[in-house]
Formats: sequence, structure tokens, C-alpha cells
Amino acid sequence: MIIDSHAHITEETLRAEAPRIIADLKNDGLCAMIEVGCDYDTSKDAVELAEKNDNVFALVGTHPEFSAVYGDKEREFYLNAAKHPKVVGIGEIGLDYYYETPEREIQKRAFAAQLELAHEAKLPVSLHIRDAYGDLINILKENRRYLQHGMLMHCYCGSKEFVKELAPFDSYFAFGGVVTFKNAKKDDILRAVPKDRLIVETDCPYMTPVPFRGKRNEPKYAVYTAKYIADVLGMEYDKFAEITVKNTLTLFPKMRIE
Repeated sequence: MIIDSHAHITEETLRAEAPRIIADLKNDGLCAMIEVGCDYDTSKDAVELAEKNDNVFALVGTHPEFSAVYGDKEREFYLNAAKHPKVVGIGEIGLDYYYETPEREIQKRAFAAQLELAHEAKLPVSLHIRDAYGDLINILKENRRYLQHGMLMHCYCGSKEFVKELAPFDSYFAFGGVVTFKNAKKDDILRAVPKDRLIVETDCPYMTPVPFRGKRNEPKYAVYTAKYIADVLGMEYDKFAEITVKNTLTLFPKMRIE
């Protein structure tokens, strides 16, 4: 059994399928999943989904794409939501320079503000970082005092060398279906991450792993990613799955799985 540490099943393309997906989690080889917010509305959806389902947990936060609208309303909601027993972290937050919108300074301010918020809430953070690893390190150093509860590099796309640079910030690294793509060339990066820092995710409905690439992603496909990583590391699947569950529960200590 594994945990999908990053899913978006309340998004429009999966919302109608959410009851079926959750009902099938155990049969599909998952003991739990984390629904992740990207703004006020999706964070609210994530909390409501977690409230209704024992094996679903939630993250709340504002994705860098929406950082221009991060303000008092979002901050107040996230802080209040953080008190909920099923809300286990703040995310996904971070920096995304691929499209250069919103402008970088706006993203940086929202990111730093949410790191402070996570510290106040005493929760770990899940980071979305794309084409922004230099600024990431600078912001983490400037806000080190707020990084007391762990950090997850969601959909890690950095180099194996950068794994070492992130180590001082109590970093965990999540990998999804991209690692199974032939042109991804992630095997060396997977081997560079300490085994006690590896976590599995889908980021569904996006980034479906081989052999289902091209189809809409779902939490059940995390098993294929986990099997691929286990093979790369030369580990038995059950042992690898056990390690990733332990890592996820260590990073997100509020999670309670029956």
C-alpha cells in the first residue's frame, strides 16, 4: 500500500469521479491520498473532501500561478483551515517562472508570506518550483526561521546536485509519472535522494505514468510510478512502498491512517 501525496481529484475533469476514486483506493493499492489546494476555492474543496472521507487528507495554499490574488482572505482561511485535523500541510506554494506570470516579485512575496503562515500554523509545506531553483534557495535562506516543520519538493524537477543543496531545509522529494517517461532521464536523480526522503505522488489529473501516458491520471496510477522507482533503486516493491508511507507520515505527522 502507498500514499498519493499530491492529487487534484476535485478539479473539473475528475470531480464527478471522486466518489468512485476514493471508494477504490484500497483495492487500487493505496491506503490514503492528499487532496491539494491551489487557491481559496480549491483549498476549500480539498478540506471538504477530506472531512467526508477517512482516508483523504488536505493541503491548503495558493499556487504561484494565482499568487497575485493571495491576500487577507486567503491567509485567514488557510490559518483557520490549518486547525482542522484533516489539514496536514500548506501547499501547493512556491515559484513558477515558466510563463513569467504573475511577475516574479509578486510570486516571491506570496511564497515568503505563506512560508511564514505555515510556521504560524506549525505545518509542513509542499512546494511547486519550476525554473526557479536559484530564487528558491535565496528565499529559503532568508526565511529559514519559518522552516521548522519540514518541506516537500512536489514533482521534483531539479538536478541530483541540487538535492544536496536542499538537504539543510529538511527536504523531502516527491516523484510522479514523469519519471517513467523515456525522455525524462530521472534515474540518477532518484538514486541521489536518500531513501528516507522519497515520497510518491500523481499530481492527477496530470502527468500520467507509462503505460497509461496520454490518459487522464488518477491516484491508482501512483502504483506504477512506485514500481518504476523501486526497480530503479533495486528494491522490492513492498519494501519501497513501506518506506514511502513512513516518509509521508513523518513529514505530515497529523495524518492518521486506520
